[in-house]
Amino acid sequence: MSWSLYLAFKQLFPSGKRFPFFTAISVLGVVLGVALLIVSISVMGGFGREIKRMIVDTQGDAQVRAGGYLTNTDEVLAALESAPGVVGVSPFAEGVVMLEHNSKPAFPALQGIDVDRINDVIPLNDYIRAGTLDHLDDDSVILSSRLAYSIGARIGSYVEVYSPLLLEKIKADEVMLPRELEVVGIMEIGHQSLDSSLVLVTLRRMQELYGLGEGVHGFSLKLVEGMDPDLAARQLNSILPEVAPHAFARSWMDSNEDFLFVVQLEKNMIFFLLIFIIVVAAFSVTSSLLIAVVRKTREIGLLGAMGGKTRDVALCFCWQALIIGVTGTVGGVGLGYLVLHFRNNIIATFTKLTGSEEALVRFYEFSNLPAYLSDQDFWLIVGLAVSISTLAGILPAWRAARLQPVEALRSE
Repeated sequence: MSWSLYLAFKQLFPSGKRFPFFTAISVLGVVLGVALLIVSISVMGGFGREIKRMIVDTQGDAQVRAGGYLTNTDEVLAALESAPGVVGVSPFAEGVVMLEHNSKPAFPALQGIDVDRINDVIPLNDYIRAGTLDHLDDDSVILSSRLAYSIGARIGSYVEVYSPLLLEKIKADEVMLPRELEVVGIMEIGHQSLDSSLVLVTLRRMQELYGLGEGVHGFSLKLVEGMDPDLAARQLNSILPEVAPHAFARSWMDSNEDFLFVVQLEKNMIFFLLIFIIVVAAFSVTSSLLIAVVRKTREIGLLGAMGGKTRDVALCFCWQALIIGVTGTVGGVGLGYLVLHFRNNIIATFTKLTGSEEALVRFYEFSNLPAYLSDQDFWLIVGLAVSISTLAGILPAWRAARLQPVEALRSE
């Protein structure tokens, strides 16, 4: 160990003191800054990851849609199944209906699915909390959890479904009665918006409710693991004109490009703003080390008189800044992950104290507070924290290096 590094340790942790006050304050500033960055970026990363997971789990890796609806379903289905990289295809039809149970109306999004194919693309069974997908037929329905709760429906209940086609029939002086369907399943995806407004029926029932005949609105696709969805969409768009000229394929990233951009922008802005906390902590490190230079002027002069090089004297204070940065970063990472571990308990306690449980559930959009920190974000936070803290030692090091041994020894 060089004498400059040894002296840096001795000045930060003098004998007889477990953790000096000035060192503790400097380290604590870095700890809090790093911990806050870890927690904030992890939560934002968790939101982004949960959103991406739910998009893929509800839409598939890619989708094929048309301006209206596709009538040559079998022909398009065969072309998609033979496309390279596609391992699962499921047709769907969708729209908005009025749902009624015990005189309680709701206006959810209704999606017709192919029961035999849906699990090849979307892991729907993973989200069924009551009942089973196997019981879904043309005379039944699966409700999202919060929707079922809001209208008071449960397994075995019957709901009436009114489609826009009913109004068209009335205009033509025809009679079309609402369809009465039995609830055979309750699903919960984990996102409050989806859990409050999604209803599943069979594809045949949806085609009847909307008068589509054999047509569908699109196809959800499952791709080979690791395949680029954008590349797959481009390949599909090269073969679709042969079977459906007005159809087009889009990856899940392309379909939700604007929304994903906003999420990433928010994450970057939070990172940019919170990094200033570490900058402020670095100023406290600089202040502490400048005070150390003033307090130890005679010792610095003595080092010079004993033959110590100016470079080594300056390096001593750079070492101190580096040690503070590394210690604070390690402590901040530990504190950050500790807070993340108990994040849901902390949120639950806070909402109970403030009485805001209902507001949190209504506007929060997630059942639990998600958290995910990528390796890239982790090392970026660590690298910036250590680098900024180390740079904080440059000014004190420069000030110490300028001291002349004779003048420093004469200092009172």
